[in-house]
Amino acid sequence: MRKFFIGSIILCISFLKVQSQNLPGNYEQLIKDETPKIIQWRREIHQNPELSNREFKTQKKIADHLKSLGIETRLLAKTGVVGVLKGGKPGPVIALRADIDALPVEERNNLPFKSTVKAEYLGNTVSVMHACGHDSHISMLMGTAEVLSKMKNDVPGTVVFLFQPAEEGTPGSEEGGAPLMIKDGAMDNPKVDVVFGLHIEDWADLGKIYYKPGAFMASSDWFTIKVKGKQSHGADPWKGIDPIVTCAEIINSLQTIVSRQMDLTQAPVVITVGKINAGVRPNIIPETAEMAGTIRTLDSKMQTEVHERIKRTVQKIAEANNATAEVDIDTKTLVTYNDPKLVEQSLYSLQKAAGGADNVVPYHWVTSAEDFSFYGLKAPAFFFYLGARDPKIKMEEAPAHHTPDFYIDDSRLDVGVRAFCQLVFDYAKNKK
Repeated sequence: MRKFFIGSIILCISFLKVQSQNLPGNYEQLIKDETPKIIQWRREIHQNPELSNREFKTQKKIADHLKSLGIETRLLAKTGVVGVLKGGKPGPVIALRADIDALPVEERNNLPFKSTVKAEYLGNTVSVMHACGHDSHISMLMGTAEVLSKMKNDVPGTVVFLFQPAEEGTPGSEEGGAPLMIKDGAMDNPKVDVVFGLHIEDWADLGKIYYKPGAFMASSDWFTIKVKGKQSHGADPWKGIDPIVTCAEIINSLQTIVSRQMDLTQAPVVITVGKINAGVRPNIIPETAEMAGTIRTLDSKMQTEVHERIKRTVQKIAEANNATAEVDIDTKTLVTYNDPKLVEQSLYSLQKAAGGADNVVPYHWVTSAEDFSFYGLKAPAFFFYLGARDPKIKMEEAPAHHTPDFYIDDSRLDVGVRAFCQLVFDYAKNKK
């Protein structure tokens, strides 16, 4: 805590040296004109959500909008869109990112634009909902594109708009998300110098921005553990090798990796078993059992160490029970790392966008994950939160993301547009 406090003071002192600038004279009017459209887009998209790698109508809506603004537009990463706006002044290449997919969740909110959409997901018919706020991300970036395009002659450098599908993960073994955007050249044509992204948060104060330099959001690994024993009658367990009991021992021991083996003063670690499948009858000990879960870490070295410890723990427990076991770990995202110098340089821009220093809040790291992390491998990156909690709702009562009751107040989406626009102009100025 003391290190974090001192670091925050240093940042607060040093960023005062960073220069911000007033945007072109028509900027405030453009924002005023754009805000109702941003809210309307958000609600239209909310009412028409699409699952990961299936965002075909959303892709068309975005692409048509960018083309109408005269922005160079290309389709990639299956259902992604990249727009390139070349400003009228020399400067860097700045990327701004929004994710566009929804989730297999049935909405319970009573809204005039409530989603009633159904779709196919892994062979099942499911309800679809923007239960994480990606609808607002799309609309804010569409609004940013329109505002910047109308100030094109004053825009320094080039702005790349990244509308990314499948942030929530692809169905089955399909490619998608940020890795496929990068693979298809989203960060290379033109080559991006810096990338910014934001995420709406329904627990956070309306219109406020939250940030953290360095590690901000966790890496996300998914694991599968398959245990093979020997089938027997449930009345004669000594004649078999029980994979369910073995799994139970493994589950408990995985938690000791967190509580007894990792230095949690360095960074948090989470290991969660979220699924277990075994057996067909109460009186049969099955031959096999399978479980799956997720690992969250905020340090790349700790991530590697946790993987090794999980594999060793599983193998040794299986061996002690005369069973065998296989462990498969699939890395879904990296640690979302905010370049400290870029954060320092950007804070005054965010304060200006949010209406003052009190509205830009230092925050702690979180164990949720974001595939925005992959863009940080290609260029310095900065990812921050934008608050959208209805003031009538207490923070502790705000519904969680990814749930049927997820809800945002969309009245201050203009803050996200202001943040992106201010960052574009100020980064170019301070990079010189």
